[in-house]
Amino acid sequence: MSTVAWITARGLFGRRRALLLLPLPLLLVGLAALCRAYDVAPTDWGTPVIVGLGLAVVLPVISLIVGTGVLGSEVDDGTIVHILTKPLPRRDIILAKLGVAVVVTALSSAIPLFIAGWLADSARFGLALAVAAAVGAFAYSAFFLLLSLLTRRPVLLGLVYILVWEGLLGRFVSGTRVLSIEQYVITIADKIAPTPLLDARVSVPVAAVMATLFILGCAVGAVDRLRSFSMAGETS
Repeated sequence: MSTVAWITARGLFGRRRALLLLPLPLLLVGLAALCRAYDVAPTDWGTPVIVGLGLAVVLPVISLIVGTGVLGSEVDDGTIVHILTKPLPRRDIILAKLGVAVVVTALSSAIPLFIAGWLADSARFGLALAVAAAVGAFAYSAFFLLLSLLTRRPVLLGLVYILVWEGLLGRFVSGTRVLSIEQYVITIADKIAPTPLLDARVSVPVAAVMATLFILGCAVGAVDRLRSFSMAGETS
């Protein structure tokens, strides 16, 4: 499993796709530092920058880039066949690739969110955002990894989920928030460090249970899908 993880990480950072991980975190930190340098009140910039950019864009988009990249490219170019011919349990393949996706996503999003939270409020708030981002990285990565095995257009469907389901419906249709990873992240961060900068719209039990179901359900689904995967590398 460690060999699969190493090959996945090397392949991920060896593609141009890895360069897409840099601009958004730098933009988040840059905006937060700029607002702090000009003594703009955190109540004026905290929510738009931290929630509107950090939690609604940086975290899910990085998760999408990485989550669909750790296996999706192998599906597209047919090299998935090489992996499937090896005597490796499908569970180990999925766990290794999911582990790489979670670590890369968590580091790429949690660190800039910690800095932005620290600049906006306190180190405790920054830590709360980092912890919540790590949980979100697990849920998003599992979901997008599963999408890369279910469809040829995982990035497109992932963007629909981020922009339409979470970005539009999640803000105006209360029933959709139960299936919004962004809402789980906000609730967890607000529980750790309560602040008016965050507006939690689901309860803590709902956030904890649904995040767990997202992670386990998508991981199990990905393993099952890989077990039945066509050796021709075709997806539905």
